[in-house]
Amino acid sequence: MATTGSSVSGRDVYPCQESHVGNLACVCDIGIQDDYNDGNVMTDLLSSYNPAAPGLRFAAALSSRGAARSVLHECTSLIPEAKAVLDLVDKCPKHPKKGDFPVIVIEGLDATGKTTVTQSVKESLNAVLLRSPPACISEWRKTFDDKPNHIRRAFYALGNYLVALEIAKASIESPVIVDRYWHSTAAYSIATEISGKKQNLPPEHHEVYQWPEDLLKPDLVFLLTVSPEERIRRLQGRGLEKTKEETELEANSLFRQKVEESYKRMENPECQEVDASPSREEVLKTILQLIKKHCSS
Repeated sequence: MATTGSSVSGRDVYPCQESHVGNLACVCDIGIQDDYNDGNVMTDLLSSYNPAAPGLRFAAALSSRGAARSVLHECTSLIPEAKAVLDLVDKCPKHPKKGDFPVIVIEGLDATGKTTVTQSVKESLNAVLLRSPPACISEWRKTFDDKPNHIRRAFYALGNYLVALEIAKASIESPVIVDRYWHSTAAYSIATEISGKKQNLPPEHHEVYQWPEDLLKPDLVFLLTVSPEERIRRLQGRGLEKTKEETELEANSLFRQKVEESYKRMENPECQEVDASPSREEVLKTILQLIKKHCSS
């Protein structure tokens, strides 16, 4: 696809190639500059990877609070909810510090039992349970889920910074369990924007798999996995309303493979993979043993 430049707010923008998954022709800002992180974050992120990855321009919005903020800032005149999100973000301190209690994140594709396991771990540890995106912006999820990929990703990325403040406060007094966090945002973004097979994903140790330097980091991240057959069996018994991406996961095995592989390539912190096929009691026992091993003082 040719790249014919135009201008938005005095800055050069170019139509991106269409994602084979999302089939969206979006306009992305090639020159994001932000107040929180000097320099062109997109150029740095893309310098080491190019094949099949035009959408990694969008993933650059995941690299810092300021980069994600810049994406939504460009949309405030068209999306009133974008300004509301930014108003909340701008009230938050930029670098909240974690308390002394452990912060545990639980990730997993739909139907891996994540909700059940998360609740069980919370009860076992007498912990606070938080979710990303947090309740303060959850009412706008539907609005942003219907927007182009880069706008949707910026919304979820900023949700992580908002929940980071909740984590910082809660971890002063008790353990904290987080139902999805940055790894989820990044894995779905990468899988959506990279066309073709999982072999087209950026290589291991690529920057896109690295935790943002300005985002509060958890002590441990679990990735719940089940076999494709078990996952289908569980989905058939649920009958719950699904997001666009959850529907894509159910229908598109390639997409599911890319999401899961992206999770497995995350670093600093990495995801500790846990087989969620056994009974709830067995899965809980495994997770509690790992928490004791990694988080005991």
